[in-house]
Amino acid sequence: MVVSTRVRLARNLADVPFAAKAGPADQERVVSSLRWALQEIGCLEQGRFFDDEQLAEPRGSCLLERHLVSPDFLSTKARRGLYVGEDEAVSLMINEEDHVRFQVLASGLDFAEAFGRAAVLDEKLESQLAYAFSPEFGFLTACPTNLGTALRASVMVHLPALVMTREIEKVLRGALHIGLAVRGLFGEGTETRGNYFQISNQRTLGQSESEIIETVTEVCRQLIEYERKAREYLMRNLRTEVEDKVFRSLAILKGARILTSSEATNLLATVRLGIVLGLINEVTLAEVNRLTVLVRPANLQVVLAATLDGAERDERRATLVRETLVRLRS
Repeated sequence: MVVSTRVRLARNLADVPFAAKAGPADQERVVSSLRWALQEIGCLEQGRFFDDEQLAEPRGSCLLERHLVSPDFLSTKARRGLYVGEDEAVSLMINEEDHVRFQVLASGLDFAEAFGRAAVLDEKLESQLAYAFSPEFGFLTACPTNLGTALRASVMVHLPALVMTREIEKVLRGALHIGLAVRGLFGEGTETRGNYFQISNQRTLGQSESEIIETVTEVCRQLIEYERKAREYLMRNLRTEVEDKVFRSLAILKGARILTSSEATNLLATVRLGIVLGLINEVTLAEVNRLTVLVRPANLQVVLAATLDGAERDERRATLVRETLVRLRS
């Protein structure tokens, strides 16, 4: 049910104006400083650094679809830089809303892994750079809601049964009530697809890292329990309807000649539910997760090494999914 865990830290350099006030020379200085620091701590040997010109389309959108950058990072006119670790678990955006925002991703519900790696990277960077820090307010950030630890802890959860039983709004209202944020598949301001939701803390000031992580973890465990009960209800009372929805989705994916990105994501999400419920065994969860990324517009063009218009993408997407499913059966 928990697809991934993410820990994100925001930091600013002590002697450079914040991003909103920084001029071109300041922005260049931030990029150079971060690149130098990454070199000094050995990160550039274990990943790749992208300069501004290397973030043009479709690579920029491809990175967004893989949850390695934010929409704001792609749209900014500032001088940018990006570091992506070899396994894509670590990424670091330079000159987004703050001078640097770095994140660590982990599979499933695993804040120990994600925060552990983020804390080590933060300590190494701080050994090379002077952060903007206040004894009273903690780490200083462009947005006041990030003051303090400047930590955002989030989980990507798949909650199809709660959507199907129409309990999702009530459950998510509970998360909002205690100060958590609920966002779509690609973060703030994006739509929900495939019944995937991002749950994260909204407040950082006055809370320690462990308190933030504990709160998000506890809510996530509650969501897991609600979703588990909803799945049990569906299989006990509406099994035929669930099976029909799952097998229809699989049949469309096997036979479709045209698939939009949104349709493919939703169909794959339903097949994902079928796998977890034990209704489908010819496709693995790993393969569905992989296809869910590959069917996104920019990733599709990258994997096919082709520039395609909308209609061409829809045809080639359907072919990719169909041929993948045929290969898995053979």
